[in-house]
Amino acid sequence: MFDDDPAFRETIASVLVPVAVPRPYTYRVPPGVSVTPGTIVRVPLGPREVLGAVWDGEPDAAINPKKLKAISHVYERARPLDADLRRFVDWVANWTLAPPGMVLRMVLRSEEALEDEPPVAGVRKVGDRLPERLTPARKRVLETMEDGLAWTKSGLAHAAGVSPSVVDGLVDQQVLEIVSMPAAPPPPLPQVDFATVNLTPSQTTAAEGLVASFDKGSAVSLIDGVTGSGKTEVYFEAIAEAIRRERQVLVLLPEIALTEQFLRRFEKRFGVYPSEWHSEITPKNRARVWRGVASGDVRVVIGARSALFLPFCDLGLIVVDEEHDGAFKQDDRVPYSARDMAVVRGHLSKFPVILASATPSVESRVNADLGRYTRYELPERATGADMPELKAIDMRHEGPDKGRWIAPELLEAMKETFAEGSQTLLFLNRRGYAPLTLCRTCGHRFQCPHCSSWLVEHRFQGRLVCHHCGHFEKVPPSCPSCSAADSLVACGPGVERIAEEVEDRFPQARTLILSSDLPGGPERLRREMKIVEEGGADIVIGTQLVAKGHNFPKMKVVGVIDADLGLAHGDPRAAEKTFQLLAQVTGRAGRVTGGGRGFLQTYSPDHPVLRALMSQDRDAFYAAEIEARRAAGLPPFGRLAAIVVSGADRHLTEGLARDLARAAHPDPAVTVLGPAEAALAMVRGRFRFRLLLMAPRQYDLQGYIRSWLAQGPRPVKGMRVQVDIDPQHFL
Repeated sequence: MFDDDPAFRETIASVLVPVAVPRPYTYRVPPGVSVTPGTIVRVPLGPREVLGAVWDGEPDAAINPKKLKAISHVYERARPLDADLRRFVDWVANWTLAPPGMVLRMVLRSEEALEDEPPVAGVRKVGDRLPERLTPARKRVLETMEDGLAWTKSGLAHAAGVSPSVVDGLVDQQVLEIVSMPAAPPPPLPQVDFATVNLTPSQTTAAEGLVASFDKGSAVSLIDGVTGSGKTEVYFEAIAEAIRRERQVLVLLPEIALTEQFLRRFEKRFGVYPSEWHSEITPKNRARVWRGVASGDVRVVIGARSALFLPFCDLGLIVVDEEHDGAFKQDDRVPYSARDMAVVRGHLSKFPVILASATPSVESRVNADLGRYTRYELPERATGADMPELKAIDMRHEGPDKGRWIAPELLEAMKETFAEGSQTLLFLNRRGYAPLTLCRTCGHRFQCPHCSSWLVEHRFQGRLVCHHCGHFEKVPPSCPSCSAADSLVACGPGVERIAEEVEDRFPQARTLILSSDLPGGPERLRREMKIVEEGGADIVIGTQLVAKGHNFPKMKVVGVIDADLGLAHGDPRAAEKTFQLLAQVTGRAGRVTGGGRGFLQTYSPDHPVLRALMSQDRDAFYAAEIEARRAAGLPPFGRLAAIVVSGADRHLTEGLARDLARAAHPDPAVTVLGPAEAALAMVRGRFRFRLLLMAPRQYDLQGYIRSWLAQGPRPVKGMRVQVDIDPQHFL
């Protein structure tokens, strides 16, 4: 009806809003306002206003203009989202089957980032004026300001070692004048030749290949090096090349706990710290980084997976360190793999992507074998130190006494290590004191009221905690079922229980627990990681976060308390994940001086994963695992997708899942399994049923699911159908 009116078409625009809708909405552009694709705006949506971005594609000109709402504000100071980022948002939405607005939500983090930060008041010296009386404190202030630059009052007082009142006195005498200053100056540029390092021959070969990849467009490289082989130093050379070419760099790390050590290594190499992006930085700093990457002032960002959606103006390199790590997979809202989407972003914008790991994912190894990725091997440690000597302790015959958890042979190695002043790491991937608490009188087990999981005792905090939803309750003095007093017993060990045994056996040792759920959060973890790195702890007891890229120079012995943990799960990737975790954690031993030893306590010493670790034959493990995946048609040789139906009513949720399964289109290429209760059948009070789809690698699984869900039964209010393409976890 309105298609033939050019004037009208110029006054409307498609705007993508950060909500779960399948396509952009059409809005009216106010008179005198100009917008283009990528312009960031604020628009009315129902009773509220939301951020949005003008999107590609023709707006719906068939809508009666009287029904259109107008764009309420245009963020003229914010750089528009460029075409590559908009294509990336659409690509991620299409691949994950998530609404594109929910992907855009990861880009438009906050309104604060879209406006310039207000200037702050500062002081500057006025010519050669001097105060009436030149006290020692005033003299220090004036000497500090000899460079002629402006300072904030508090910064100047701190630098000169005086009280703020001294600065105020100089302002009153007009020796200093009040000026307006930018709230935060642009970060200094990294210096590519600040402190170059001497690389080994294999490191040099890899570094030269990475530098050459900048002229190949969207090349993907895999640095496959043993623990301690200097993978970081190698990709630092690629970062230096990107900086020389005046391009921006993003380094993705799986854990915040890794950040501090990486920052110090980066500063040692380039003379400055990179910018950070993760959940622990303040909203103000997040806004500064967002603006800085959009303007180009920020050249290098180190961040968690969400940093992949920052609006870089000239991104020229992405590095994914510890690329195998499961933390790169987001499971809620928009389930995506940051590793895989980093490769996509590099492909769309035609710049290189580097993946690095001592235990690469099977998918990355296969891509390298097929020539899709270029693989650079670093088979030796950069220090020349030998890899640790590994030994399996058969707990069936060589286990500890009843009520103890550390085998005698491992205890003896710990005594020798403590006597020589080196460190021991005991690894157990169980937080808390015990994974299960029950009543020895009636058998009552403490279970989360909102999840189908046992409550974990945290004895140091006096709590029983659910590690899935965060529910906690105090440990009661008696059984809540039979009221028996002093009848509660902890079953199995967690890191706190291992620490209890260590402190009993080694009372003189400095013992430290590294676990993500202890009080203090990431800041405490960073401090304690530094303590370990500097030799301030003798025996460290830690969960899986100690297995991720840390360099502990004095670590000589690593003991894995339960090497079988993870092998019995019904997870197609269980063998791969266990191999990676155990190889990474034992790789902490002897990284600098050599002579490291690793002990794996196991009831299954003949398991293929443990045999591969003992023989230190990584290639044999990968060959066997790849062949098993190929035979089973599992990724990367086939495709998987999970559909999880969840709701507060168990009967209705199961009914929807079964109706959905019956509505699946018959297709000989697709196998639909389920529905079945998810391994975690209830989380946060919602019952969960899972369907699993299997298809050949080249099959359009997204197209099949999109058609199926469009024609299948609709979830009623309060129920949710979540699609996870290529699931990494099966809980």
